[in-house]
Amino acid sequence: MTQVVATQDPTGQPSGQPTAHGNGIREGLSGVDMAALALIHARSFPAHPRPWSQAEIESILQSAGCFLLTRPDGFLIGRAIAGEAELLTLAVAPEMRRGGSGTALLGAFHAEARSRAAERAFLEVASDNLAAQALYAKAGWVKAGRRRNYYAAGIDALILEHLLDAP
Repeated sequence: MTQVVATQDPTGQPSGQPTAHGNGIREGLSGVDMAALALIHARSFPAHPRPWSQAEIESILQSAGCFLLTRPDGFLIGRAIAGEAELLTLAVAPEMRRGGSGTALLGAFHAEARSRAAERAFLEVASDNLAAQALYAKAGWVKAGRRRNYYAAGIDALILEHLLDAP
């Protein structure tokens, strides 16, 4: 079950019109276990990108246009502003990978971004994260650029783009 947690609209105000994609929706961040999200993130990204702390996750979610998608074994933070969306992070507990959660979160991200009037979306993925690259390619994401040595020497950030005019 994917939960859409509507946090901020593009002006930075709490969202009053959340949309449901999947099985659930919750307005605001009350009841979200931020420590659990930080733990999943730390276990998902032990080296690069460096894991985000609970305080960093809470701060990001207060930014204009941000939203949180959750599942029991993972989460995704996205942002949609001015016709574009950005997938900021997608983390699934390592022992739960390859069970469909990443695909479900990605699909919910596409739907939520479209509901916020985004026409295209971007993300960055480490050049050595082949599993994530395969997930994104399967969902129709294509390479739009590269940031050399972004994560570490020899580990680039691949910039991927997805047109949101179709599911």
